[in-house]
Amino acid sequence: MISLISPSKAQREIAQNLRSQRLQQNLTQEGLSLRSGVPLATLRRFERQGMISLESLLKLMMVLGMLSDVVQATGMKKREFSSLDEVLKADRKPERKRGRKT
Repeated sequence: MISLISPSKAQREIAQNLRSQRLQQNLTQEGLSLRSGVPLATLRRFERQGMISLESLLKLMMVLGMLSDVVQATGMKKREFSSLDEVLKADRKPERKRGRKT
């Protein structure tokens, strides 16, 4: 699937979304920093530039009540079938444990 958004644009949008959520919950940067354990300088850089480690991002999301949504969004989507033959064929296929060599 082709994405119509670049990684850098996604970083900025995620930072803006978290900032909006922080403000909606009436939290200051200092308050979110203290509750999450993410250094204030890291939070400020994230809100300005979108740069942050995955661990710090997840800590912020946990405090803001967004973590379970992210975990769900990264899960495998259930496959929809259009025929009984597709269902039977899918049952015989073993689940992949690693990718193909290129």
